[in-house]
Amino acid sequence: MSEAAAPRPATAPDVRVWDGLLRLAHWSFPLLIAMMWWTAENDKWALHRRIGLVLLGILAFRVVWGFIGPETARFSQFVKGPGAVLAYLRGDRSAGPAIGHSPLGGWSTLALIGAMLLQVGLGLFAGDPFDGMTGPLNPLVGVTLADTITDLHEAFFNVLLGLIVLHLAAITWYAVQGNDLLSPMVGGNRPPMPGVTGIGPLPWRRAVLAVAVAAALALWVAFGAPPLT
Repeated sequence: MSEAAAPRPATAPDVRVWDGLLRLAHWSFPLLIAMMWWTAENDKWALHRRIGLVLLGILAFRVVWGFIGPETARFSQFVKGPGAVLAYLRGDRSAGPAIGHSPLGGWSTLALIGAMLLQVGLGLFAGDPFDGMTGPLNPLVGVTLADTITDLHEAFFNVLLGLIVLHLAAITWYAVQGNDLLSPMVGGNRPPMPGVTGIGPLPWRRAVLAVAVAAALALWVAFGAPPLT
């Protein structure tokens, strides 16, 4: 009588790195920025304004999610001091978290979010009321200041593009080194890691709160930021 086959060892599960809402926000950024560029180049100003407000809402969500979201979404998890960044650059991988952004990647992410917020913020005040579409907050500033803001809004887009190119270059460099950063941002998971369990399920109550706050802010700005009292 033959012996029973030994049971196969259990396969370790993939590690959950990014939650679905963060990934949705992440992939919406390149799409919306491309649409903003196209609408500006083709004088589709009404659509440009609406897309800008959508981008504002998603950025607001990302900021709120950076404080109340899962571990890898939180700024406190990936925004490290200069010492940790330098140690990471010297090859000390223990200087950063086991999953999520590295200390250098954290600052890159923060720079991109900040640049997008500045670009959208400038757009809210930009435009000429005597020459077509304006941002929803344009009436709050004078014509001369609005002209200056409009020039800055147009020029700063090149800075934002430069940061995006650097971001893509870093992803490519990591891929060449054998570190796939793209797949986890698509599917949310990465291959098993010893001693690492991942971020767990999505905190739905906090997610609803973050979405509600972001949507309320975008709507308030869309109506010209009227007084709340």
